[in-house]
Amino acid sequence: MATTTTTKTKSKNKTLSDTLNRQVANFSVLHMKLHHFHWYVKGENFFTLHVKFEELYKEAALHLDTIAERMLSQRALPVATLQETLELTSLKEATGEENAQQMVQALADDFEMICTELTEGISLAEENEDHPTADLLVHIRTSLEKHRWMFEAYLGE
Repeated sequence: MATTTTTKTKSKNKTLSDTLNRQVANFSVLHMKLHHFHWYVKGENFFTLHVKFEELYKEAALHLDTIAERMLSQRALPVATLQETLELTSLKEATGEENAQQMVQALADDFEMICTELTEGISLAEENEDHPTADLLVHIRTSLEKHRWMFEAYLGE
């Protein structure tokens, strides 16, 4: 009986590790996309968006590092190559063809996707009684939900 419990726990932990790794990949892509948008935004909202994108890529870097370090503290290995990142991410890279409105819409969509996945991760962490990981993901989701709301307001949605 104890063996079955151990197997289930390992299986659940692997699933939580996979979920966290997907977020490492997502925040890696998001970080690069935000840099891209920061560098290439044009138009009447340049000054506002240029600063906002910089704020967000700095935040994305913090989330990326925090999730990766949480994984390492649990003896899991975060993805650390571009190839693995692109294979795992749920996000699409910037195309280079986006105008300012499309950049904001893409980020609102990305934040929505990540929030959905973070909610799944929170549930998995709670099932594993891993409250620190659940708390970490709640904190990140809260921040992204606010950014998503602000971008939707910017877009007039």
